[in-house]
Amino acid sequence: MKQESVVSAHPVSDGMRATVLENLAALEQQHQVTVLFACESGSRGWGFASPDSDYDVRFVYVHRLDWYLTVEPGRDVIEQPISGDLDINGWDLRKTLQLLRASNPVLLEWLRSPIVYRQDTSWAPRLRALAEEGFSPVRGYHHYVSMARKNLREHLYGAVVRYKKYLYVLRPLLAARWIREARGVPPMRFAELASQTLTDRAVLDEVNALLEVKMRAGESATSLRWAGIHAFIEAELAEAMAHVPGKSPAADARALDQYLRDAVLHFDTKT
Repeated sequence: MKQESVVSAHPVSDGMRATVLENLAALEQQHQVTVLFACESGSRGWGFASPDSDYDVRFVYVHRLDWYLTVEPGRDVIEQPISGDLDINGWDLRKTLQLLRASNPVLLEWLRSPIVYRQDTSWAPRLRALAEEGFSPVRGYHHYVSMARKNLREHLYGAVVRYKKYLYVLRPLLAARWIREARGVPPMRFAELASQTLTDRAVLDEVNALLEVKMRAGESATSLRWAGIHAFIEAELAEAMAHVPGKSPAADARALDQYLRDAVLHFDTKT
């Protein structure tokens, strides 16, 4: 299949990158953890950010050994209050691996983000490999179809529509198509996803026009309904819902348990 060009941009200035790294270092000190991986997860990672889009920083961290050896489990997320346009929070490694075992699509997207702020070169690639190996097409497919249906129902049936809401339906629909075509884990970058799944030239042209407008306008900018894109969404969703994915085996937890033990012991000793 010929790949068509799709508009894309992943803007993160050197100054913002430095701010993110400073925040991560401060959170490590405050919570006595080590960040294994940190990325951009929102519209900047997808490649269609508006000038006023937030920076959605997500990270995976590991505690010291004592934290895991308590009768009562501790809080397994770190959330920092949104400051300006910076939204930063993370998941503990055990929580991450539990979600990875369930083939959580959000986590898979984090690990495939084109914007990586930090990653431990020994541990992040191993985590990414475990995520790829444990990918469940069935769970991924249901996640993306459900997301597309919800966003369509809630945001696209008015006479006036926010630009970004079209992309919040198109992206999961094309991810579902990717899975339906047995291609494995869908790419996070919308441009890659669209260029390799869309074949209708008219739809591609309208998607590119939408992207160009959305990336110049504010997050809350609206327009009248885009007829071609809306018709494509309706048809694509109907096809997606008619498809019944086959079963996939449950992930083997032994490799995940081993990774958790290895990482916790390594970083506890390192400290």
